[in-house]
Amino acid sequence: MIRNLIGRVFRLTKHHGGGRVVIPLKRHGISRNRLPSFALKTTDQLQAAGFEAYIVGGAVRDLLLGKDPKDFDVATNATPEEVHKLFRRSRIIGRRFKLVHVLFGDEMVEVSTFRGSGDAATDEAGRIIRDNTWGSQEDDAKRRDFTVNALFYDPNREEIIDFHGGVADIEKKRMTMIGVPAVRYREDPVRMLRAVRLAAKLGLSIDPATRKPIRELASLLENVPSSRLFDEMLKLLFSGQSWACLMQLRDEGLHHGFFPLLDKMMAMPHGEAFLRTALENTDRRIREDKPVSAGYVFASLLWLEVLDNWDKRKAAGEKPMLALFAAIDEVEAVQEQKLAIPRRYGSTMKEIWTLQPRFEQRTGIKPFRLLEHPRFRAGYDFLCLRASSGEVDQALADWWTTFQAADNQQREAMLVRAQPGDPAAKKRRRRGPRGGAKPAQDNAQ
Repeated sequence: MIRNLIGRVFRLTKHHGGGRVVIPLKRHGISRNRLPSFALKTTDQLQAAGFEAYIVGGAVRDLLLGKDPKDFDVATNATPEEVHKLFRRSRIIGRRFKLVHVLFGDEMVEVSTFRGSGDAATDEAGRIIRDNTWGSQEDDAKRRDFTVNALFYDPNREEIIDFHGGVADIEKKRMTMIGVPAVRYREDPVRMLRAVRLAAKLGLSIDPATRKPIRELASLLENVPSSRLFDEMLKLLFSGQSWACLMQLRDEGLHHGFFPLLDKMMAMPHGEAFLRTALENTDRRIREDKPVSAGYVFASLLWLEVLDNWDKRKAAGEKPMLALFAAIDEVEAVQEQKLAIPRRYGSTMKEIWTLQPRFEQRTGIKPFRLLEHPRFRAGYDFLCLRASSGEVDQALADWWTTFQAADNQQREAMLVRAQPGDPAAKKRRRRGPRGGAKPAQDNAQ
């Protein structure tokens, strides 16, 4: 049905060279009642004050694709200051280009003023470093990255405004850059990452002309601030198609700019199976609307390099735990050069890693203490991930699955007898606490 609706629209929008095309409700099928109240309140209030206001970008694209948008952004000819005056609960943000965040309870609408086509300040590589000029709706459409993101929906008239054939590209399942791709990538190299991420997420192919310069210009990502790369990485990992995104980034040579360890990890024993299992588990949880942990995902992405470094250090005679901490520090130092992982995620990542040796300890009081660790669930999930890819014996993960679900008497019977010479054999075994942690289920992360 969606395809038929878009097909009818496609016959109205066969251009890519620009020119305003108005598509009525009977052609596109997106009625006003498909939008949430907070988005409608934003556009209604702006229009009531005499301004133009449209739902714009990804929300319109997703509605045409039959998907439920997560964000509803608004574009208007009102300046940020005018928008701010209209909405009591709002704030102006941004340096290079000012935006307004309008708040409705827990919901937020990002309102941008139509961007102009005036001269922008660029650096020697062509990257835009200052751009804060206003313009018309047509100017704003021209300045957007891809045709499928340059669509405007008027909730009052229930019309879509299309300047660059974005609806036609949606019908053809195609991602096309507005303007000259090489120039647009030089203006903002992150557009290359966005092209790959959106294509993989939405099931679109990248137009040949849009794709052609990517590999040649991939090195431009070296000059992008690590904070922007990290934001784009999060969007990729939580897109619901993270494995497909990562593999397409690798195919285009874009991963060197923020994930330099990927090639080495893919070549390791169990490497591809481990990464694919980790990311597909994350994709599944997102599709099922279950919580995911960024710290857990990053722990999965970097673990194989930590493991390789750790094994080498132990083989050289270093004590296991000291070797593990040293391996973690070294891997983090390499990755830090490209993608600075914030401390709130990095601490979770480290805890998951340092718990792994403790799962090997199944004597005495140690298993009971591990059950009480606040990161036990994430550490256990990670152990199961390692077992599913063949890195560790599945029997170890199964033991912990049974142990955490058992009562104390059963747990006592499950403990592995300490071998002579084992320090645990010299200690009196204590009974564990009553109850214990609840069984971990379904990769809780």
